[in-house]
Amino acid sequence: MLNDNVFARISQEYYYLTNAEKKIADFITLRQQETQFMSISEMAEEVGVAEASISRFCRKLGYRGYNAFKLAVANSTALRSAANPLSGEVLPEDSIPVMCQKVYAADIDAITQTLELTDPQKIAAAADLLIQARRTLCMGQGGSMLLAEEAAHLFSTALPDFYAIRDSHIQIMRSTMLCAQDAVMFFSYSGATSSLMDILKIAKERQAKIILITRFPRSPGAAFADVVLECGSREGPLQLGSIAARMAQLYLIDLLFSEVCRRDIEGCRSRRKMVADALTTRHL
Repeated sequence: MLNDNVFARISQEYYYLTNAEKKIADFITLRQQETQFMSISEMAEEVGVAEASISRFCRKLGYRGYNAFKLAVANSTALRSAANPLSGEVLPEDSIPVMCQKVYAADIDAITQTLELTDPQKIAAAADLLIQARRTLCMGQGGSMLLAEEAAHLFSTALPDFYAIRDSHIQIMRSTMLCAQDAVMFFSYSGATSSLMDILKIAKERQAKIILITRFPRSPGAAFADVVLECGSREGPLQLGSIAARMAQLYLIDLLFSEVCRRDIEGCRSRRKMVADALTTRHL
């Protein structure tokens, strides 16, 4: 279950943590293996917070104390560590074969985490919104916009009225034209950017249905969403737009597309054939 995973709990509660507690959460997420062997005083010194802050952090996540929390960390990392012994950041001294194994393990780990966090009911609910929508706008900022374009491209091979809107000003303009029969599929790893908040606020006021794909299901942006799909990849502060995080979100796109097509397999097959036939003129 989701709540059995300490890192899932951290993701769920992250935006409800104090600044000191967020520092603890960031440290634990990035240094999982070390955390389970550290005393509370060692962690307090490493993170730069008081021991009392760590105790409160543990209790906020539902654990009786620091030792119970450490055990949960060990349990949550055990299976993943066994399956991916080389996962982690690539080091300067790594050989190319070792680097290849680490990158492979990190990408597989991101998809595995996403699978663990996937709620079938939310996939079904998101598919319902997309099928019922008159049109769907796929949006994001920066690297997340690349994923929005990929989603719009994939869905357009089987269904009409999926549009990728790249420019942030046009995103706002198009959002003001939405109505209750429309949907928005928004990609944001953090779920907490000013552009996202501006656009989703407008979309919500226009009564459009909102699907948010993010790492943090209780982020500020999630409050506007009808359905939140959680990707499982963890990024450090210097790993912005990592391929592993994108692969996790691509996996969710693939799940959602498969569920939508599964509802009308013959219709989707027919439309994809029409698209394929039309595109044959573009090939030599």
